[in-house]
Order: sequence, then C-alpha cells, then structure tokens
Amino acid sequence: MAERQERRSGGAGAAVVAGVVASVCLGVGGCTGSSGAAVGEDGRGGDPVETLRRAADTLVDAGSSKARTSMEMATGGTRVTIRGEGVYDFGERLGRLKVLLPQDPAGSSERRSITELLAPGALFMKNRGAGVPADKWVRVDTATLSDGNLVTGGVTDPFAAAEVLRGTRTATYVGKTEVAGSEVRHYRGIADLGAAARGASVENKGPLAAAAKGFATAEVPFDVYLDDEGRIRKVRHRFSFANGQQKGTVAVASTTLLYDFGAPADVRLPEARDIYAGKIAEE
Repeated sequence: MAERQERRSGGAGAAVVAGVVASVCLGVGGCTGSSGAAVGEDGRGGDPVETLRRAADTLVDAGSSKARTSMEMATGGTRVTIRGEGVYDFGERLGRLKVLLPQDPAGSSERRSITELLAPGALFMKNRGAGVPADKWVRVDTATLSDGNLVTGGVTDPFAAAEVLRGTRTATYVGKTEVAGSEVRHYRGIADLGAAARGASVENKGPLAAAAKGFATAEVPFDVYLDDEGRIRKVRHRFSFANGQQKGTVAVASTTLLYDFGAPADVRLPEARDIYAGKIAEE
C-alpha cells in the first residue's frame, strides 16, 4: 500500500469539500415511522434493535464489498441527487468512489465526476476543480466537519452509515423483500447519533459525535435491509441540518447499496507530493 502520509489542508480544504454539497444547495434555492415505533421480533426471532446494533460488526467480518451511493437533497420543491459507485474495505476503513455531481444549476449539460478516497479521519478528492490541478488531490480533515462527513462530501462513508445503526433506539421488522435480486429482511427505525458515537469504532466516535451536535436533530430515521447473513445490503438514512442561508432545515436522504461481498478493494491513499497545498479558489 502506498505511503499514507497525509498533509492537512486546513480551512481551505474544508471549504472546498463543503462546496460539493453547498453548491448544490445554492442551486436549489439556498437549501432549506415515528420515534415511538414499537420494537418487535424480526423474521428470525431476534430483537430488531440488537440485530441492527450488530450490523456494522457483520460488515467487518465480510471484509469488503462494492458499493453504490446516492444523496438526495430537497428544498423548495426541488430535488437534486449526487451518485457514487466504487469499493470499500470494512476492515481497513478505506473506500474509493467515483462521485457524479448533479447538473450545474446554470444549465450546463456537463456533470463533473470526482474521485473520492475515504479513510479514517480524512477525505481525499481528485478532479475537484476550484483551481486545483487535475492530477492533484485535496485532503480534508473530517474532524473539522460539523456533520462528521455524513453529508458534506456528497457521500456517506459506508462503514459510518452502518455505525449509525449502533445508536438504534427503536426499530420494527417490516417483512421480507428483495434488493438487487437477493432476499432480505426490511427494518425501519430511528437511531440517535450521540448513542451511535458512544458505541462506534475509534475511527467514527469523533465524526458521529460531531454530527450529533451539528445536525438539526440527533435523531436519524432509517430503513435498512439485511441478508440472511446479517449483512447490510441497503440502508437509507434521513438527515436534517440547519440551513445557514435561509430559515429552516435541509432534508437529506442518503442511500448506500452494498453488493459483491469479498470483491477486491485495494485502496491506495495519495502520497504527500500528490496532495495539493495551494490556495483553493472559491466557486
């Protein structure tokens, strides 16, 4: 694996990654179950709450998988979607995704793609624009992000998405269905980000704690689909964060689809010389 030297890009880096979502929010007008759900028995006779709290551990046992992601933001009657696709290593907490941004609000037909590398404590982006050379990476310290990088990068880290479920407060077993041709068990519930942070791995304790404070509410409604081995095949979270430009909150639905478990996930982080250290232009 390539040398994992990481150079902090400070506030400039945080500002440019925020642009992935913030620019979309501007383009849609500035970005503007219940918690009392009963706990029932799932299709295999277990407690849904305990089953979901263990789901992240099951992914670590699975090793790796391919992943597809989507992040939908809705405000003022307008909806935009950011999509991603790639691989993730749950043991190493490393992922590589190609992220496709939505059409430019000005009407340009071009949809820029960004390569993102997900790592403990860091997010790397290539082809970000904003004056960064095409062959250079931008590094962002995710500890500086108030949402714990659950939203800012336009992608929710697949393992962080699973660890949100460690904070499951209430859950119900909905029934059996299919996801991508595989039979799965569907659960619906609400997780608490503060509780998730306390039960998370060392790598995600800080980010999830930041999200618990940074979002409009620490409660996260979700739908999740597990296969017969207890692995997450699909999880959809609904986040809500305060709108910094207008009154109200921004509704974000983040969906992660996992498949082809055991697929090779050789994720190599950039060497220091490949990380951009210059000034980030405002877009």
